[in-house]
Amino acid sequence: MHPTIWSQLPNHLLEHVLSFLPLKTFLNLRSTCKHFNSLLFSPFFISKHSNLSSCSSPFSSFILLSHPQFLPKCPLFNTIINSWCNISLPLPPILTYPPDSSNLLSSSNGRLCFSNPKSSCFIICNLLGKSLRKVKFPNCPFRFELLTLVSNSNGYKIFMLSSIGSTNRALIYDSVLDSWLQFQGFDSILNENYHQKGVFFKGCLFFTTPEPFHVVIFNLETGSWGRSMIDLPGSLTFARLVSDEDNKLYLIGGTGVSGISKSMKLWELINYENGDENWVEIETLPEMLCRKFMSVCYHNYEHVYCFWHEGLICVCCYNWPEILYYKVSRRTWHWLPKCPSLPEKWNCGFRWFSFKPQIYATV
Repeated sequence: MHPTIWSQLPNHLLEHVLSFLPLKTFLNLRSTCKHFNSLLFSPFFISKHSNLSSCSSPFSSFILLSHPQFLPKCPLFNTIINSWCNISLPLPPILTYPPDSSNLLSSSNGRLCFSNPKSSCFIICNLLGKSLRKVKFPNCPFRFELLTLVSNSNGYKIFMLSSIGSTNRALIYDSVLDSWLQFQGFDSILNENYHQKGVFFKGCLFFTTPEPFHVVIFNLETGSWGRSMIDLPGSLTFARLVSDEDNKLYLIGGTGVSGISKSMKLWELINYENGDENWVEIETLPEMLCRKFMSVCYHNYEHVYCFWHEGLICVCCYNWPEILYYKVSRRTWHWLPKCPSLPEKWNCGFRWFSFKPQIYATV
């Protein structure tokens, strides 16, 4: 079309025409000019594309595999069509150069949180919206554990535990305040849980302690710690927590004797808000699947971690390139197929994340 015709086309008509483009195509088109780039944030475009969680979206729902040798790209498994994607997730140069400069640690609502020790900062990215923020470490040198990225209606928070001198502290970065907050720490959730993050549930982060197993709770608003009074099931060899979008809390754990798992079970916490909470067993992993999983982790349960993804409870092992998952709606267990681009020689360093792209997730 002749440029003079485009130049006289009313903005609302131009927005309407461009809104019919596939979202991925439009994102590539943004670099054409400042005007096209600004259309992404117009009220019409936001109302049409703000809900990217629907099945019709080309960026609907993925499980992301991160491995140090995969950078600068991360393979994506599409849980809607149940297959690995032909393309990987490209990362900005700041995360990939120099090599081994960044590690992916957590994800939440389209945001990814990387640590970048060489720059002494965390990097929060929205890869779909092509935006990022550098968050400087609160002090240097800086060591931390159990980092958890939590999204809220206004932005996000980063939680972690860190030893400052001889004292263990809970540190929270608030994206709205753009500052770090410091609270009292909690020593007993450390040691064996370094692959498992906090689980966000009812405005708090929930953690399991190493044996003897308990659930401890950190209130993100008040910065206070508490301990659940409800006893966990007996004969546990390891315990992990998962929360879904419907505010249900699940417990995944091995059961056995002398620290060796003979089976793996799934429990749900009921009556939490009524003060009469209890763990109710809802599923047992079939014997053949249990044998494979236990042989995978070699009874090194500190390598086991879990997360929730679109109706799936995913159980992973740091040294195994497959995911065991439970489909809640069908009450069935499955193995996620191995990534076809994964070399056979890799045997550790596998980190999996739930990734649901959101254009308008601010960083």
